[in-house]
Amino acid sequence: MAAGEPGAVEDGDRKGGLRAALGGLTTRGRSFLAAGLAAAVCAYVLGQGDLLRVGLLLAVLPLVCVTVLYRTRYRVTGTRRLSPSRVPAGAEARVHLRMENVSRLPTGLLMLQDRVPYVLGPRPRFVLDRVEAGGRREVSYRVRSDLRGRYPLGPLQLRLSDPFGMCELSRSFSAYDTLVVVPRTVPLPVLRLAGEASGYGDGRQRSLALAGEDDIIPRGYRHGDDLRRVHWRSTARHGELMVRREEQPQRARCTVLLDTRRIGFQGAGPDSAFEWAVSGAASALVHMLERGFAVRLLTDDGNAVPGEGSGGFAGSTQESADSAGLMLDTLAVVGHSEGGGLSRAHDVLRGGNEGLLIAFFGDLDEEQAAVAARMRQRAGAGVAFVLDSAAWAGDEDDAGRAEERLRRLRESGWIAVPVEPGAELPALWQLAGGMRTDSPSAPSGGTTGFTGGWS
Repeated sequence: MAAGEPGAVEDGDRKGGLRAALGGLTTRGRSFLAAGLAAAVCAYVLGQGDLLRVGLLLAVLPLVCVTVLYRTRYRVTGTRRLSPSRVPAGAEARVHLRMENVSRLPTGLLMLQDRVPYVLGPRPRFVLDRVEAGGRREVSYRVRSDLRGRYPLGPLQLRLSDPFGMCELSRSFSAYDTLVVVPRTVPLPVLRLAGEASGYGDGRQRSLALAGEDDIIPRGYRHGDDLRRVHWRSTARHGELMVRREEQPQRARCTVLLDTRRIGFQGAGPDSAFEWAVSGAASALVHMLERGFAVRLLTDDGNAVPGEGSGGFAGSTQESADSAGLMLDTLAVVGHSEGGGLSRAHDVLRGGNEGLLIAFFGDLDEEQAAVAARMRQRAGAGVAFVLDSAAWAGDEDDAGRAEERLRRLRESGWIAVPVEPGAELPALWQLAGGMRTDSPSAPSGGTTGFTGGWS
């Protein structure tokens, strides 16, 4: 949501003075001026006084309109509101414009035009009749984009016209807004795989915050707290009741890894392999946040989002919505990286047990497949969706090498799922729930050998 600024006119609108205002003459105004000058010249040559008066009238009328319109000081405020300001690709957002005349004089005919990028549709234009003093008008239009990204809206242009239609002048407000088009997300089925491990899945660790009397982390007393937990030493120090915070839950962790290497993907556009991977990563992180995980987004260049808290993971449950918005905003503008490897992401992951690791890989050569295999050793469990961009581009000659990459990942402990062109992520997600990690074979319908839990 953002608001326009009253009287916020760009400097260039008045720098040229009347000379710039003359550039706003309409076709009618230019015709009157040309006809008046021609009549005046003919009157001078022919010595016709009446014709001279007619010529002067025709020439002066558009000039008077320009002067009056230029000196008019309408005080008009403009407000723009986006509903919503963040939309998935392919969805519509509505833009509400509100104009208010805060001067004591009524306005003339007003024409509004809002600047929007071409990918959002044509520029919206509105014509407003006379707005009385203190009056307001509201209009709205819709925008839609199939391409993710951040798109500026504005500034709003206000076009003024005189009653005779001789001149039109434009004024621009300085405020603008940004529409964020995030990747499409799809709901994923809730899966429960056999077993639980600490740090991920439905299992929850509860780590003691106390290592002794001196290591107590007190907090302020809240209504309903057990008085037996009052820590008197801290109470005396702070001058208010303080209670022991003896243990705190540790949320299960999940890292969503997105491979953005330019050499790992072929093609472009909404139906390309890279856009499928971006959309898949967005769907996975939203799903895991909804399941109560502390989630972070990691790219091949080592950048982690949200990047705050322990290890860069999202914070408390109350922050999950903000963290999801931050990660989706990052995915809205993520592009190809020029790096050729996954070593930076591996360096981030080798700091310790990262819980569940969900990866979306592009093409992997032998070296990068080895790096991906080492990544798996740093996670409690790993699920990899591997896109063969050559197949997405229509080249079927690389099928053998793609199968070899999948076998290598499965041998290292990954649940590796191949992603064919046009595949649906919910079906692949369900497929991953039935695959074994102790064998590179196809999915089985029996009890999984996956030693952990994810949902």
